Amino acid sequence: MNAQLAAPRARGTILPEEGNVTSPPKILIVEDNEDLAFGLRRSLEDEGYQVDIAPDGTTGMRLALQRDPDLVVLDLMLPGALDGYRTLSALRHAKLEMPVLILTARGEESDKVHGFRLGADDYVVKPFGLSELMARIRALLRRGRPTASDEERALGFGDVSLDPRGRIVTRGGERVSLTPKEFDLLFALLRRPGAVLSRVSLLREVWGHNADVMTRTVDIHVGELRRKLELEPATPRHIMTVRKVGYRFDP
Repeated sequence: MNAQLAAPRARGTILPEEGNVTSPPKILIVEDNEDLAFGLRRSLEDEGYQVDIAPDGTTGMRLALQRDPDLVVLDLMLPGALDGYRTLSALRHAKLEMPVLILTARGEESDKVHGFRLGADDYVVKPFGLSELMARIRALLRRGRPTASDEERALGFGDVSLDPRGRIVTRGGERVSLTPKEFDLLFALLRRPGAVLSRVSLLREVWGHNADVMTRTVDIHVGELRRKLELEPATPRHIMTVRKVGYRFDP
């Protein structure tokens, strides 16, 4: 277990920007390493969260359906019939849309792409620092709400339409399945037509990350948006790359 997880921590409070809640956010940890799972549980409870632990994917699915957590921290290397990928797929198949943070020793980009395509929202590679993990969790729990002017304004391109209030995207009248972070990224681009948005600014706005954390996350999510929404993903007309800077939405 990461040494930082074993260090005693003062009991904290949920940050105000995470929303006015009547009860603490609920987090489900699906992790078969008992020491790591309980170390995470103690650290999260010290921060004021409610925490459940599942040692395998089958138990994780059952607790997710019963407890309806606000966030799932999911290991990929799980025992039994449901590994992390299958558990993630089952969560999304069951229409459970809470953010999912993958926690794993796998760091290859192909693994990240596969996880994002199945509906993951973020990815932390072991070994990790506790402060980084906590920052990722706070960012995933902090759901930005559209402003009134954004809600009143039609957003979209071609036959693609985005409804900020309902968090729904359609293409040709058919609903498109986007992960929560794919939606947030698309919304960030569409509400600033013609503006060049750097990867750093998108990481901060959509993920709440520091500038030096996982820049490829933005690129992977943009690739998925193009695959799902552009007529020709290899030669996009609307979600454009600005070389060495970031991305721009062209209506």
